[in-house]
Parts: sequence; structure tokens; C-alpha cells
Amino acid sequence: MLLLDRKTKASKRREKIRKEFWASEDPWTGENEKGWFRAPRTLPLLLGLIGSKELSGKYDPTRVYLELLARHIDGGVIEMSTDEDHSYSAGYQSNRSVRSWQERMKVLEKIGLIKTKQIGNQAYKYVFLVHPTSVIKRLHDENKISQRWWDTYRARQMETGEAPFEERMKMMAKKVISLVPGRVKGKHRAAR
Repeated sequence: MLLLDRKTKASKRREKIRKEFWASEDPWTGENEKGWFRAPRTLPLLLGLIGSKELSGKYDPTRVYLELLARHIDGGVIEMSTDEDHSYSAGYQSNRSVRSWQERMKVLEKIGLIKTKQIGNQAYKYVFLVHPTSVIKRLHDENKISQRWWDTYRARQMETGEAPFEERMKMMAKKVISLVPGRVKGKHRAAR
């Protein structure tokens, strides 16, 4: 049986570099591992943007956002633990840690990166992560992003192959099935 080598030329080159300079080190590859989370390659730019005073004021929410991304499994929905667990994981350890975390959650919601749902006494029972491309496009349209940042972001999107907002919308439109009145078991159904 012939095994196919699925490594790209660039991947083979990086492996050669690693073996040459760090042969005895344990590499962070992600292969056959669990416990990883999905994130866009533009994440560092996004974190820099949401950490800016122009967008977030005096409450930098980057650690809180990163902690939420790390808890996200799929579907954009995070089933939250306790505020204490989340605040500690985001690096807040003082006697006002929960309050600091909650202030930053409000900033993320104000920016539009998250939507939240209160259930009972738990203010943040469910958190929905809004796709960053949609949020960035809206912030750009509202002139809340500098042209320099926008150009850098767009260049990075092209470099990594990340779909821009318009392309994402086209792909999503193709997935939507229009509900047109049609046949039901051989009969025509009237539109209401």
C-alpha cells in the first residue's frame, strides 16, 4: 500500500529548521492533540483593536475575550461556568476580580463581539460569539477603525486566506434555503 506524503514544501522546510535548531525540544504542533481552540490568524490584530482606549476606554477586555474563545467548542455558543471561574481564568485574582471581569464583559457586549443571555440569577449563563469579521466590518463602516488598522487587517486576511466580510456573506447566502411554496406529496400547496 502506497502512503501519500501530505506535507507541503513549506511544512517540510519548517520541520527541517526545527530539527536543525531545536531537535531535542518538544514542539507545539497540534497534531493528535486535544484541548485546542479555533481562532482566526487575525486574532492578534483583533486583540490589539479591542484593547485600544479608543474602542474600550479604560477597561481592556482582551484577556476576557481570549478566555471566552478558549472555552468555545462550536456553534458560537458558550455555556458559562461561574463568574468566579471565568474571572480567575482571565487573570483577575483580587477581591474585586468578578467585578473587573463583568466590566470587561460589558465592554465586549458594547463593541458587539458577544451577546449574552441571563438565566435566573446568572447574568452570563450563555454567551454568543459574534463572528469577528462581521464586527470589524460594522466598526469600519461606523468609522471606529483607523484606515491604517483596516489596511493591515485586510492585508493579513489576504495573506492567510481568511474570507473578507463580503465573501462570507456570499457563502452564507448559498447555505440559506429559500422557502418557496411548492409541492407536498404530489399536491401543490398554496402560498399564504
